[in-house]
Amino acid sequence: MVEIGQKAPGFCLSNQDEEEICLRDLAGGWVVLYFYPRDNTPGCTTEALDFSALVDEFASIGAAVFGISPDSVVRHRNFITKKGIKIPLLADEDKSVCEAYGVWQLKKNYGREYMGVVRSTFIIDPSGDIVAKWDRVRVKGHAQTVLEELKRLVG
Repeated sequence: MVEIGQKAPGFCLSNQDEEEICLRDLAGGWVVLYFYPRDNTPGCTTEALDFSALVDEFASIGAAVFGISPDSVVRHRNFITKKGIKIPLLADEDKSVCEAYGVWQLKKNYGREYMGVVRSTFIIDPSGDIVAKWDRVRVKGHAQTVLEELKRLVG
């Protein structure tokens, strides 16, 4: 997994509207990337709605927030429409960005092993460095915690 102090791995991914979003185009601003396993699941829905509820507060301090999962553009679009999500969702169908950030890992659930996304969040500063990270995120209160840390970092 990428560590605090490292350059954030670059990427270009399509959002729910099939627009390409590239990290390089966001340089000079704060970026919050949260990686989640799957659209329309209880924890992922709660996380997306929590970030959505705070989107204006993030924007007021100059931060863009993006959710990233291996789901397709179409699944993201349906998820946003169905749940009223206000955060852009990026489709990492080949899992290359999940792998670059180190969140595509072996998981265990009820004795079964499989590869999947470990719920993780990164704050990237205007120069492109990772300045905060959370892995194995517990959803409850997480978006607020990220906002508070971002406010501290922005000063």
